Amino acid sequence: MPVMHFRIRWPDSTEANCYSPSRIVGEFFTPGADYPLDDFVARSREALGIASERVREKYGFACSSAMDQLARIEQEAERFASDPHARVTVIEFN
Repeated sequence: MPVMHFRIRWPDSTEANCYSPSRIVGEFFTPGADYPLDDFVARSREALGIASERVREKYGFACSSAMDQLARIEQEAERFASDPHARVTVIEFN
């Protein structure tokens, strides 16, 4: 399976490298675009869920790394939940 990493910038300007076991994230995000926090989390949830299911279809088990990445995204997003203008930028895919 083709792995994809994507770099993001949180509302406080910190950056993070994220992992997906599938290139599906490329269908949910555009490098250079920024997304409202809730939208970013929802897109991440859907993309990483699909990626994990693709691993299940191929190998017979879900991808725990994709679910761990989603958990980190959700946990980090909680820090900005009180800011209605919080946005996350997708910097690049690699």
